[in-house]
Amino acid sequence: MHKILYYALVYPFSHLPLKVLYAFRPMLFLLLFYGIRYRKKVITENISKSFPKDTPLELNRKVKGFYHHLSRLFLESVKNLSFSDKELRQRVKFTNPSIVTALREQGKNVLLVGGHYGNWEWLITSLGLHFPERLFGLGMPLSSSFWDHKLTERRERFGLKVIHSKNYRETFMNEQNKPFILLMLADQSPGDSHKSYWLNFLNQPTAVPFGTEALANETDAAVVYVAGKQSQKGCYEITFETITTAPKSLTFGMLTESHVQKLETDILAEPSLWLWSHKRWKREVPEDLMQLRSEQEQRFNQRYR
Repeated sequence: MHKILYYALVYPFSHLPLKVLYAFRPMLFLLLFYGIRYRKKVITENISKSFPKDTPLELNRKVKGFYHHLSRLFLESVKNLSFSDKELRQRVKFTNPSIVTALREQGKNVLLVGGHYGNWEWLITSLGLHFPERLFGLGMPLSSSFWDHKLTERRERFGLKVIHSKNYRETFMNEQNKPFILLMLADQSPGDSHKSYWLNFLNQPTAVPFGTEALANETDAAVVYVAGKQSQKGCYEITFETITTAPKSLTFGMLTESHVQKLETDILAEPSLWLWSHKRWKREVPEDLMQLRSEQEQRFNQRYR
């Protein structure tokens, strides 16, 4: 059934011009918002807690804004299945790729850290057009093996290689003398609240994956924040900002606090572009949070300092 859906409908649909696909957006918005009410409870609760001072009217405007972006994002993701390199370059502009190129020329490993903001599918795919060698994207496989294979195949077609977060060492750390670039979208809910870094994010105590900071110290990688903002309808600008070129000079938590704060700033500037449908705050705050932080810092310093 999945194969029939993909080859008979989705993939042929992706070859339509983007302007034609956008004609379906109003109908898709009505379906998601009024029809099936896709994750409306989760979305509304996430936005309400993140903007506690907003009036009901303002909150409703933000909720609708997200659904408008989600409907557009769905169509853009379908189009991404068949985008040519020329079309993708026209739609996704890298404003300052020289930041990453310079780090690579210095022989540095580079971690690109960002979030599910803007159009991350176009970001993932287009990275290979600019940095084709030793480029990886960290991700979790989909529950459907067929869709996971097809989406991975499409994401990798310009040079990026998708790797599983549980076996990344086998993929790019077996060649220590060859620098790598790794994209990490580090804004989803971690699997274990006691193995997370806790901070205040969007007015709420939030568990954040600590993998970016741990891996940066483990591989002595420069960390660069990547933001994908919408410049106009159907176009995005990718901007890089160096957080650190010397992660071992930072104290415990500084790197994590920095990239999360940068993402928060982007979200506050344009809330509709973030993935509010994710159950971001499903982890309970540990009762012994202060003790947990102390133990985490001690283990971190023992390992990396």
